[in-house]
Amino acid sequence: MEKIKGVNLKKIIEKFGLEIITGYDYDIVINTSDLYRPGVELAGFFDYFPFERIQVLGMTEIKFLNGLEKEIRNERLEKLLSYPIPCIIITRGLGIPSELLKIAEKKGRILLRSFSATTSLISKLTDYLESELAPRTTVHGVLMDVYGIGVLLIGESGIGKSETAVELLKRGHRLIADDVVEIKQVAKNVLVGMAPEILKYFIEVRGLGIIDVKTIFGAGAVRDDIRIDLVIELVEWEKYSDDDRLGIEDKKMTILESNISKKIIPIRPGRNLASIIEVAAMDHRLKTMGYNAALNFSQKLFDEINSKNT
Repeated sequence: MEKIKGVNLKKIIEKFGLEIITGYDYDIVINTSDLYRPGVELAGFFDYFPFERIQVLGMTEIKFLNGLEKEIRNERLEKLLSYPIPCIIITRGLGIPSELLKIAEKKGRILLRSFSATTSLISKLTDYLESELAPRTTVHGVLMDVYGIGVLLIGESGIGKSETAVELLKRGHRLIADDVVEIKQVAKNVLVGMAPEILKYFIEVRGLGIIDVKTIFGAGAVRDDIRIDLVIELVEWEKYSDDDRLGIEDKKMTILESNISKKIIPIRPGRNLASIIEVAAMDHRLKTMGYNAALNFSQKLFDEINSKNT
């Protein structure tokens, strides 16, 4: 698992179109997705101040500051900006109290301004930071969108993952990544896969080399990322263990800290893997909707046996 070092503040400024008011060190790194609106701190209580977070001042905080006596306002802001806070974002395009501007310039703190509403900015910025700071890993395989289901194909090198992906592309499904799949965990048991930037939209087929999927199959044949719903491992027929022909057992594969449904499909000449993968994706969707064909068949068989024994 790759440990994310943080998000560069300069990247956040560009992403959200923040106006720079004061400051100079925009290469500072943000390591937490949590934001903070200093409330009790402006009232003078700093015992549990989470200064490592991005600080957000909205209408409530600015009005409270403006309502304080000048000496008290200076004292509170001096205390607030004495901590090594990464930056302060003022929302709604509000005017900045002159004392805040002077103290920020004196202490070298970064003041930014957004014209977005406070709650809207906090929500979008938190989602962005959570995504950027999510635990990540890479897997050797192919990631496809099959009927809206994120299917990760894995298996030994040369077993036919990319060739199967080409057949799925011809059937109208979409490619996300070939060979190297970058995976990030955005929530418990929720993984999102994508391609490294340099490999995006490309696929390697032995005998043909590198092909540009977006150019050959069109823009509708690719997408940037998808939630991984199902892992399908391709194995040689001789290595396949036929221990659950009905498919009652729900196998799982652990990636990062998430458990993802897994199917093992044996391959040999004559098997149409693309069709099997399509059926696997549709069957997985049915299971998420509450219908399990294997359990249903098993119950019918059990009922039939019981009826003949009575």
